[in-house]
Amino acid sequence: MYELIQVLDPCLEYESHSFTNHTFTITVSSTRLEVPCPYCGQVSSRVHSLYPRKFQDLPIQGHKVQIKMQNRKFLCKNLECDHKTFSERFECIAEKATRTKRLEEEVLSIAIHCSSITAVKLIRKGTANIGKSTICNLLHKERLKP
Repeated sequence: MYELIQVLDPCLEYESHSFTNHTFTITVSSTRLEVPCPYCGQVSSRVHSLYPRKFQDLPIQGHKVQIKMQNRKFLCKNLECDHKTFSERFECIAEKATRTKRLEEEVLSIAIHCSSITAVKLIRKGTANIGKSTICNLLHKERLKP
């Protein structure tokens, strides 16, 4: 499991996992001591708060994968920054996303070749919990890319 988490993001560390209802739930934590503010670039080590975050990843052995963590919110040290707090961000997942980037790519590769209703049926079988409107939104975003 350690290697799987390192592939996702080298700043994440494996803590534990469980298997229930055909879903692997993997708990991870961040290894970073300092994080740059995404708005001004100032590095901060002052944690403001923690909040639970869950997101889906590609399946393992045909079973769905959910990753859980306590995401940290930091205080920005830059007094001129417009944001007083910011959330820690990771390479593998967009801000506020509930699916990893590589899972979204897999969903798109399936959805491009069939209807969104058929894609939902295929994806829900063993890849991820996803709805028709999510697939339509992902396809729409993909069409808007330059």
